[in-house]
This record gives sequence, C-alpha cells and structure tokens, in this order.
Amino acid sequence: MEETIKDPPTSAVLLDHCHFSQVIFNSVEKFYTPGGDVTCHYTFTQHFIPRRKDWIGIFRVGWKTTREYYTFMWVTLPIDLNNKSAKQQEVQFKAYYLPKDDEYYQFCYVDEDGVVRGASIPFQFRPENEEDILVVTTQGEVEEIEQHNKELCKENQELKDSCVSLQKQNSDMQAELQKKQEELETLQSINKKLELKVKEQKDYWETELLQLKEQNQKMSSENEKMGIRVDQLQAQLSTQEKEMEKLVQGDQDKTEQLEQLKKENDHLFLSLTEQRKDQKKLEQTVEQMKQNETTAMKKQQELMDENFDLSKRLSENKIICNALQREKERLEGENDLLKRENSRLLSYMGLDFNSLPYQVPTSDEGGAGQNPGLAYGNPYSGIQESSSPSPLSIKKCPICKADDICDHTLEQQQMQPLCLNCPICDKIFPATEKQIFEDHVFCHSL
Repeated sequence: MEETIKDPPTSAVLLDHCHFSQVIFNSVEKFYTPGGDVTCHYTFTQHFIPRRKDWIGIFRVGWKTTREYYTFMWVTLPIDLNNKSAKQQEVQFKAYYLPKDDEYYQFCYVDEDGVVRGASIPFQFRPENEEDILVVTTQGEVEEIEQHNKELCKENQELKDSCVSLQKQNSDMQAELQKKQEELETLQSINKKLELKVKEQKDYWETELLQLKEQNQKMSSENEKMGIRVDQLQAQLSTQEKEMEKLVQGDQDKTEQLEQLKKENDHLFLSLTEQRKDQKKLEQTVEQMKQNETTAMKKQQELMDENFDLSKRLSENKIICNALQREKERLEGENDLLKRENSRLLSYMGLDFNSLPYQVPTSDEGGAGQNPGLAYGNPYSGIQESSSPSPLSIKKCPICKADDICDHTLEQQQMQPLCLNCPICDKIFPATEKQIFEDHVFCHSL
C-alpha cells in the first residue's frame, strides 16, 4: 500500500453503517490503462455537505474498513454549494500511486469522521489490447457465463432496490439530523447563558474574596496592636509582682519582729496584756493594709481599663483627623482647579482676571453696575455671588461657636456646589456644565 505524508482520517466502521448514496461517482470506466493518470468524477447529493478533511480513496474490492485504502487524494471544497456546477467535482490520481496488478478496485468517498459516503462500480488496471484477444469457449462455458450474467442482473436489480431504500433512509436521516442540529443550537445558546451566569458568579466570588482578604489584613493589624498591648500589660504585671514580693518580704520581717516581741513578753509577764492589745492592733492594721491594697489594685485595674479605652478613642480620633485632613486637601485641590478653570474661561472670553469687577450689582442699579467694557455685562457675576460669601451670610460656627470664618465654615463652603448664572437672561447652570454655560453666553452675542 502506498505511503503518504499525512494519513487521512479512517475508522473501523463496518459496511452496514455506511451511507453509499450521498456521493455519486460518474463516468467510471470498466478498466484504466496502467501508467496513466486517472481522473475521478463525482457529484454531491442535495443534502450532503462536504468538509475540509474529506478524501477519496481507491479500495480493493472486498474491503471491510476504511483503513484498507490503497491510495487517496484530499477533496477540494467548492466555494458555493448552492451552485449546481459546484455539486460536480473531480480529483486526479497520479499514475505513480496507482495499483500495478489487475485486481478489481473501486472509488470510495470518506468524510473526516472515517465514514464512507459513496462508492463507485468496480474497475481494473489493465491494457486495452486485452479486449482484442480472441477467447475460445465451449458451449458449457457459454451457458455458465449466461447463468452468471443472469445472477449479476438479479444482483444488480437488488442493488438498485437497496439503493432506493438507502436513499429513502438517507432522507429520513437528513431530516433527523436537521432536527438534532436545531436541538444542538438550542443547547449551545443555553450553554452560553449558563457560562455567562457562571462568569458573573465567579466575578462576584472574586470580589467577595478580595473584601475578605482586606478584612483579614485589618484584623491582622488589629491583632498585632493587641499583641503589643498584651506585652505592655505583661510588663506591668511583672513589675507589680516584684512589688508584691517586696511587700511579702516586709511582712516576713514584721513577723520576725513580732516573735522577738513575744520572747520579750515572756520575760515581761506584767506587760503581757498590753502587748496582746498592741498585737491585736497590729493585726487589725495589717488587715486594713491588705484591704487598702486590694482596693488600690481594683482602682489600678479600673484606671488601666479607662486608659485602654482612651487610647482606643485617641487612635480613632487620629484616623478621623487624617480622613478630614485628606478631605480638606482634596477640596483645596478642587478649589485650585476651579480657580484655574475660572482664569481659563476669563481668558477665553477676552477678560482680564485682575481687572474683573467683583462688586455684585444690586437690584436697584440693574445693569449700571456692570463692566462698561462688556457688551452684555460680566458673565461670571453668578460665580461671584455663589462663591464669595457676604458678611451678612456668615453665621456662627456650630462646632467652635466662632463669629468669624473658621476652618469648619470654610470646609462647609468648599463642599457646597457652585452654580453659574447667565448675566443676560438670569438662567442658572450647575458648575459641572461649564461648556454648556459658555455656549449659552456666546449665543447671546450672535
């Protein structure tokens, strides 16, 4: 069997599972001359769709599986299957790869799954002059040949009937295949929706995981702080234990002194009663000292708890202070940006920032208080009114109770949004719509 660079897709599918009526081979000769190229003509049926790795092989008659091909050629895919001429295709086998014996062979169309979709009538590779040889036969051989021809005709009729049945079966299979393809498309759409849901769920889980990691980091930092606090408490506890040891040592010294006093009392029998009274007083004093010590320990523990709460509040206040400081810096940055934008708009309108009048005209003056150099007045009078607080509008600060402008009042004023007022028609625009405000003022000058 001829070796090829890349073997075609084959399978061990038996003949009973193949569909021979989907590709029809045309103009197949009974024999082909050895040493010449062979052109194979074939036609696709209406419902058959060729694929990229389909191939046509030359098989010896009697083959069982598609792995028994002698040689093969890849199929050329037509550009437009709807065109009638595209249904008729051909492929050429080179003489070098063709069989050299006189056995019977046939063309077979095999798809990329290794299933046979069409087969030709058998043919041979032998010279033409073999037909011109005079064959002498007897009467018995003639009768035997005629009988064999009748059997072949009968077998041909059975094959035709089988072909009709296979074509009907093919149409049924094509309808079922179309139904299966529709079901497959439905399942694919459902699968895509499920994949989207799985992706959304995965993103949600990843977000939750990031949040949990952040919480874990916060808890770790808090645990570190608590560990430092525990070390400090342990150091204080060790100091108090040393002080307790000193007190116990002092108590032992007093006990020794008491024993010495008892020995002296043995010698001084007359002052025994007084010594006993003194001893009772000393014991009461020791008991009172112990009670005072217990009370002092309780007060010390309360002070330590209060100190811990104060430290915690101090850290929280520092965090709040830092947040307020950052907010103040951010507002100052926004204020600077607004100032630069204001200067840019003034230069765009042909105005000088230093020569711009900042006095707000009253209702009685009307347009008399406007800049005489402008045709339609100052376009930023609304900005001055909203951004420059008047002395009458300044109130006492609810936090520090100050009459003047304090940091709290400035922060509140910076957080209030600015508005833009048209000097001609008194239409008010939000501060975020600066470009619309400029176009509106420019339209009045047209």
